[in-house]
Amino acid sequence: MKIITDTGSLYSPEEGRKIGIDVLPLNVMVDHKNYQEYVDIQSSEFIEIVKQGHVPTSSQPAIGVTMETFEKYPDEEILVINMADGLSGTYQSTLGAKESIDNNENIHVINSMTLCGPERYLVEKAVQLKDEGLSLDHIMKELHKSIAAEKSFLIPQDFGFLKRGGRLTPLAATVGGMLKITPIMTTTKDAKRLEKFAMKKTFKSAIKEIIKAFQEMGVNEDYKIYVTHAGVLEQAQAAMAQIQEAFMNTVIELYELSPAFITQGGPGCIAIQTIRK
Repeated sequence: MKIITDTGSLYSPEEGRKIGIDVLPLNVMVDHKNYQEYVDIQSSEFIEIVKQGHVPTSSQPAIGVTMETFEKYPDEEILVINMADGLSGTYQSTLGAKESIDNNENIHVINSMTLCGPERYLVEKAVQLKDEGLSLDHIMKELHKSIAAEKSFLIPQDFGFLKRGGRLTPLAATVGGMLKITPIMTTTKDAKRLEKFAMKKTFKSAIKEIIKAFQEMGVNEDYKIYVTHAGVLEQAQAAMAQIQEAFMNTVIELYELSPAFITQGGPGCIAIQTIRK
């Protein structure tokens, strides 16, 4: 069995090779120049380019690249874990690549309904279960159990990026003009867009609101929590410490967001997510 994912999982192709998976890079374009994230450009240098005033765009892996990857494994079952359909075109592009290949019954594509930390966890879980010798059907059922108990929040610094990306509900898009507030966004039930969850006066009170939401959904040591950021390490570490105090027995991991996500959320944004193991 071959496991394939995209860089929405925060895995680079090089990191993927180390654990025996293929990782397809998303693309970002700045000033008419195209980059494969984690291959041609890293998050820190991407943020610096964007801060200079350049407006980036992002796109899913080229369908031809996905097809070539599938064709490398004609005699193996292939499990693809893609970032949320709607927040990215990657899932639909992967389905298109599958349909373009003859004898594609061995290709199985999962819409993770999430991205970043929780998507990374799903990849790790799939690799672990594969190593334990579980069947493809069993692995897919276990992944869907985790997907059903996932929750994502985003605290943006610059609403312009979210508006340009079109990932907001119409109501949420009106929030961007409000000043001196900390907006909390969350994914819609179908995970295709972002909607307003709450508005708080301070960053610390916003984290407190997210902690409350996690407590209400029963987050405990059976979950993992992810804090990911776009170039604001100290603020992310402060959020992590605040969350860890509330969930002392829950594993929390900290990562830098990928260029494609920064294209949508903007520099300075912080994502806080959880998923059941």
